[in-house]
Amino acid sequence: MVAALLPVTGGRELAEECVQDAFARALEHWPRDGVPRRPAAWVTTTARHRALDVLRRRTTEAAKLRELARSTPAEQACGPSGEAACGPSGEADERLRLLFGCCHPALAMPARVALALRALTGLGTAEIARVFLVSERTMGQRLFRARSGLRRAAIPLEVPSDDLPPERVPAVLAVLHLLFTEGYAATAGPGLLRPDLTDAALGTARQLAVHRPDDPEAQGLLALMLLHDARRATRTDAAGDPVLLADQDRSRWDGARIAEGLALLDRTLRLRRPGPYQIQAAIAACHAEAGIAADTDWAQIALLYRELARVAGGPAVELNRAVAVAMVDGPAAGLRLLDALAATGSLAGHHLLPAARADLLGRLGRRGEAAAAYREALALAGTDAERRFLARRLAGTADGGEAAG
Repeated sequence: MVAALLPVTGGRELAEECVQDAFARALEHWPRDGVPRRPAAWVTTTARHRALDVLRRRTTEAAKLRELARSTPAEQACGPSGEAACGPSGEADERLRLLFGCCHPALAMPARVALALRALTGLGTAEIARVFLVSERTMGQRLFRARSGLRRAAIPLEVPSDDLPPERVPAVLAVLHLLFTEGYAATAGPGLLRPDLTDAALGTARQLAVHRPDDPEAQGLLALMLLHDARRATRTDAAGDPVLLADQDRSRWDGARIAEGLALLDRTLRLRRPGPYQIQAAIAACHAEAGIAADTDWAQIALLYRELARVAGGPAVELNRAVAVAMVDGPAAGLRLLDALAATGSLAGHHLLPAARADLLGRLGRRGEAAAAYREALALAGTDAERRFLARRLAGTADGGEAAG
């Protein structure tokens, strides 16, 4: 059946997904309506119809995303001086309501986020799996179960009313953060940056902040995005390869964005309800406020990462905390944390862990081990830009380095 669908889907992943979906429908319909005279033909036809529906939807979503991306510059102009122009109507608001529709509480949080990313951005299963640091197979199963769960519960996946359900806000924030993160450092493809994704995430986060002015995490997420996006122009060189944070031309950072992000963060922190996005924004602020790399308050950053690990731990947080600790207490201290993280296996298959280890090993003068770690990272990197960057680092393992920006 999968082979019969390949001419329609153009790929095995979608074909397998649609066949699984057809079998699930058979389990729902046949006990009630009886087994059809030609069961195999019924399943194949159902799977084919499902494939056509998916392809039509993807085409529509891709067109909508392109259209929304084109609208983003106007949205981004809505800062402190033009916030009123970002009212609750318009395309960004439509995207926000669709996002709330995907984040239905009947689904587990990881499933909501994955489903929303798939529906809103058109990211493939492999790309979403890399964002979640899980295997493609695991993510495929998660997406399948999410869709099946909605179907069994007769929950329509559609835009809800203007009354945005507050219980869905955490999942909406998570989706926006992951969407921005994927645009900020793409997990696969030719380039490091995907401005279409960061623009879409930033525009929608700004719209959410308008709807929820007293929500410190919604405001904190917007501040975080602004402070990170302020460095966009300097994060890659002319060839599109990554530029380390310490090597970036800070005179080219977007001062208006930094000012807006810092002001937003200050107002949010005064609410005294800190959360993960506000803490991450505070870390970004430490970088943004340093006139030169040497002035970076790494001790404060290490403390903030420790707090972030306490309230929202995870392997990515632990990796960044290790880098910060290395800047404060030396590479050996950071390397101990990275080795402990590697022993958990939670970042197996991800290039950032061996890349960070390679950097610290190089600073310790353990060039052979550093080279081996760079080779490991090189084999795992998902973008051409990162592979070129790591190849250069491998060629000069004697070079020191700081956190990538």
